[in-house]
Amino acid sequence: MIFTDTHTHLYSSQFQDDRNEMIQRAKEAGVSRLFVPSIDSSYTQKMYDLESQFPENVYLMMGLHPTYVKENYLEELAHVETEMARRKFYAVGEIGMDLFWDKSFLKEQQHAFQHQIQLAKKYQLGINIHCRDAFDETFEVLESEKASDLFGIFHCFTGDLEQAQRAISLGMKLGIGGVATFKNGKIDQFLNEIDLKHIVLETDSPYLAPVPHRGKRNESSYITLVAQKLSEVYNLPIEEIARITTENSKAIFGI
Repeated sequence: MIFTDTHTHLYSSQFQDDRNEMIQRAKEAGVSRLFVPSIDSSYTQKMYDLESQFPENVYLMMGLHPTYVKENYLEELAHVETEMARRKFYAVGEIGMDLFWDKSFLKEQQHAFQHQIQLAKKYQLGINIHCRDAFDETFEVLESEKASDLFGIFHCFTGDLEQAQRAISLGMKLGIGGVATFKNGKIDQFLNEIDLKHIVLETDSPYLAPVPHRGKRNESSYITLVAQKLSEVYNLPIEEIARITTENSKAIFGI
């Protein structure tokens, strides 16, 4: 079986003591495709180092995370543009809207999100969306950019069925991770109403570890626990979950 982790922060300081071992555990579990989102320019070299060390497993995105949209966000967007012009990435992300921590940069977040969607279209890439406490604002930007060349992943999807269907109608697949295993996660209650062709797997490691590791550090090998949950939801063998979700990821990342 080949699993794809469509969203993992491998450069996190939480992995500094055992990063190589953690990646080896993922590979041994069949999680051989690891897609790494960008946060801001301070993480860029760490991403490149990971790619250099694990060229057959690590694939990079480029973007400015919404919670890092601050006073200097135009400089950060310029960095994104410079990097995208000089080398290949597999998506633009993670980008989007986050009003959970701070609402003071709402307009700047909207501008950064829309600008990076336009960059994705320019380079014919998918987007990887972060959305927290901002579904209405996120959909407003997506609707303004709605087109046949808009596609991507709604990372760590935690919305309801109506929001899921809306995201899919806008060209997004749903990134499903550890939250699907939580008793209060809710998305497992309607996932079986979403065709599996719209689903990809992710961990968002080191965050949001699935049960039975909830509250502890997450890692890419745990994606098999998410796949097992989806196997139960869809009443399909875990091998089919791995195959279909990996194929879905190829449609977004092109590899």
